[in-house]
Order: sequence, then C-alpha cells, then structure tokens
Amino acid sequence: MSYWLMKSEPDTFSIDHLAAQRCATWDGVRNYQARNYIQQMRPGDLFLFHHSSCQPPGLAGIGAIVSAPYPDHSALDPQSPYFDPKASKERLPWLAIDVEFQEKFPALLNTQSLRQLAGLEELALLKRASRLSVMPVTEQQWQIMLSAARQA
Repeated sequence: MSYWLMKSEPDTFSIDHLAAQRCATWDGVRNYQARNYIQQMRPGDLFLFHHSSCQPPGLAGIGAIVSAPYPDHSALDPQSPYFDPKASKERLPWLAIDVEFQEKFPALLNTQSLRQLAGLEELALLKRASRLSVMPVTEQQWQIMLSAARQA
C-alpha cells in the first residue's frame, strides 16, 4: 500500500462532498508530475485530503483509491473547467481515478500546524513553491500527520 496527499479547493470539491457521495471521480489534474503520481496509484492506497486555496488550508480527512487510473475525459469536454484544447481522443495525456470517503477529521489540521511537527521537514507540501495537487507521502509522514489530525 502507498500513501498520498491530494489537494482540492473546498469550494470545488471538499471532504464533505466526498463524504456525501461516498465515491467520486478525482479528475482535472493538469500537471504532468501530479499525473505521473496518479499513474502509480493502486486500489487500496490511502490519501490525506487537503483543502487548499482557502483560509486556513489544511488536512480535512482520509480517502481511499478504489480504481486503477484511467483517461480523464473531462479534458475533451469544452464545457468542463478542466478542458484541455491540446487534448484529443488520440492524445489524451490526463488521468482520473476513483476515490472513496474513509474519514473526516474532528477539525482541520492547518498547514501551519503541520510545519511544527517533527518528522515532516521533507514533506513536499511544506516546501517552498510546492503547488502539486497530488504527491506521495512516506509511511512515517502519514503516521505523524494522521496522529496529529485525529487529535486536533
């Protein structure tokens, strides 16, 4: 099993949206590095759901990967906010994945609090200019964040 951190703006898709739907498609990733991480995901992997571009940003809960990656057809839909005019049926570089709700934390564990936790110094989320919406997390980092989030 692998661990991940996935970011979404809560106005667009939040942990509450995922909880209400129970299972949803995670699409709209338009960064090649993040896409490469999605390519590595397997059913059974877990991810920390991070609310971003909000005040305060932070960890909101846990989800599970429930499908293998598949082509993200939202890139072909001109009505979609994730439309990619360079994409075509023959050349569709973007991937989507199905995710399932697991847990909502009692309170948001804000990013500033994460910076105070020992053992997260190498966490990509906390690096300067880290804008990736999908990133791997080590098992040790997972345990540190999970413990702190459940106590928040």
